[in-house]
Amino acid sequence: MKKIGIIMGSDSDMPVVQKAIDVLNEMKIPYEAHIYSAHRTPAEAAQFASEAADNGFGAIIAVAGMAAHLAGAIAANTVLPVIGIPCSSAAFGGMDALLSTVQMPSGIPVATVAVNGGANAALLASQILAVSDPELAEKLRERRQSAAQKVLEKDKELQQKML
Repeated sequence: MKKIGIIMGSDSDMPVVQKAIDVLNEMKIPYEAHIYSAHRTPAEAAQFASEAADNGFGAIIAVAGMAAHLAGAIAANTVLPVIGIPCSSAAFGGMDALLSTVQMPSGIPVATVAVNGGANAALLASQILAVSDPELAEKLRERRQSAAQKVLEKDKELQQKML
């Protein structure tokens, strides 16, 4: 199975990254996580991205706040799918990072999930890998069925309380 790369711009992004790691662990998908900055360690970030396909990665999750150039810098150096997670900040609540992540120039796409959307980024990366992995696709279907069942159980509880 291909690995997922997780690149965060700063260790302050770890709470968001942990949500992604939890999902990848649940799905039993191998991953690597690194701290590389688009601005402070651009050569290292570019090297990771340019070598990722050869190193067994199938997708990369890039996590950054504020200017949030990391996802774009990663995407510029690989043809692998890149999923950007914009992180919230005190100044603009994540809107700055969201706009920086989602507004990529034509030709360098970055899939973008919600602000602080670590779990959804991992699920999207899982879905990308599942295109060629039927076993993983089945795990994703089971996960969705379980989530649906939980909602129906909550509805049943609500209906009982209303009687």
